[in-house]
Amino acid sequence: MSRQDALHRTAQEAVDVGVRWLAGEGAGEPWARVRFKPSGEEVTAADVEVERRVARVLVDLAPGVPVIGEESTGEGSLPARCWLLDPIDGTMNFTRGSPGYALSLAYVEEGSPVLGVIHAPALGRRWSTGEAGGTASDRATGARVLSRAVVGLTGTGHGNPRAARLIGRLYNEAYRIRLQGAMSLDLVGVAEGWLDACVCLGPKPWDVAAGTAIVRERGGAVLGAGGREFTLESPVLAAGAPSLARKLIALWESIAI
Repeated sequence: MSRQDALHRTAQEAVDVGVRWLAGEGAGEPWARVRFKPSGEEVTAADVEVERRVARVLVDLAPGVPVIGEESTGEGSLPARCWLLDPIDGTMNFTRGSPGYALSLAYVEEGSPVLGVIHAPALGRRWSTGEAGGTASDRATGARVLSRAVVGLTGTGHGNPRAARLIGRLYNEAYRIRLQGAMSLDLVGVAEGWLDACVCLGPKPWDVAAGTAIVRERGGAVLGAGGREFTLESPVLAAGAPSLARKLIALWESIAI
């Protein structure tokens, strides 16, 4: 078995553990009770417990590779290689009984996502790198002009006038916009073709690393600031056909702060 195959199997096994717990013990109401981080974001005991369980599997099966998780790791530079884990992307959806949440796990080397696994427990769906089927022409490139594009948008937050202006611009210029509340699911939406493009504002590495790997493998562009290839330090992400992703980055950057 190649190293890449071994890492992929490790990722799948670790995600399995988190998903099984969420479907069983973690489905109880006490686990979904909301508290707030200093940032104002919602978090639950389920977020923390899923991260703990998944990280334990990763440490056991891939010793020496750090696990960088949303709920246990502060800001700072990423190691040269690491796992990036968002135990529940879309916590607000999870706490309200919406199915639009997912466990997102990526393996990263030198700042570049090498593989990704995203599982949406309430939807019974999993997406990952290395899956057979689908090509750049029919899965991840969609519409190439904004006027015909269905665009997902996440990271708008509350009281952000620049984001509000972007919503207004997209309302006028895009075919449709969708605010689904989970960056990982917007990215797999682009990979699957039920979104033509997406924009993620203020993405954290664990929010988007797995989805970035999946979209790129299926032929889509994932761009960041200045319309360049997205890196995990970028304050904005756009995914879709290259011309459409560049248009969306330019649209965001044209809106005054």
